[in-house]
Amino acid sequence: MSALAAEPGASHGQGWDEIVRLWEGTDAPEGCTVEIIEGIITLAPPPSNHHNLIAHLVQEVLYAVKPKGCGVFQTQGVTVPSKKGLYVSDLLVADLGELAGPGYSIPAHRAELVVEITSESNADHDRIAEVNGCAAAGVPLYLLLDSWHSARPTFTLYGDPADGTYRTLLVGEYGEKLMLPSPFDCDIDTSEFPVS
Repeated sequence: MSALAAEPGASHGQGWDEIVRLWEGTDAPEGCTVEIIEGIITLAPPPSNHHNLIAHLVQEVLYAVKPKGCGVFQTQGVTVPSKKGLYVSDLLVADLGELAGPGYSIPAHRAELVVEITSESNADHDRIAEVNGCAAAGVPLYLLLDSWHSARPTFTLYGDPADGTYRTLLVGEYGEKLMLPSPFDCDIDTSEFPVS
């Protein structure tokens, strides 16, 4: 992974806009993920086959249970200017109208659910920076599928954001039952997830 730091002292307002303009103009190899993590533009390689298969399996479930008028999107950018973050979510559920406008991202607080599947190169971003950013933005549910967690892959479902932090709703290992609460009210069969 490589990183490009924003100018020192860049903050919200004009500094944030400059960082976003740099992000928009980043020339990265096809398939790479370019994000802004705590004001730093980062570049990660394309996801692995296992990562993409997990995204597919979760997306199939979400299509069947998504709230009316919502879509399920892969690699959708969400912004959290207060955390100097622009995250490219592996999966995101949001109102279709949110993506009707121009641009490459939506405000994170417009998402109903963010799903992140860790990659070896940027697992800590998903575990720390992005979960904190989404909590601060008030995203109702954040699902972390952590294939690179210690000896066994795990899942953690965060919800009920308040004062910039989440409450942990559910923790388990791949193979155990993963239930998403309302408005999804569904189970995801994690036993189908490949283990890296």
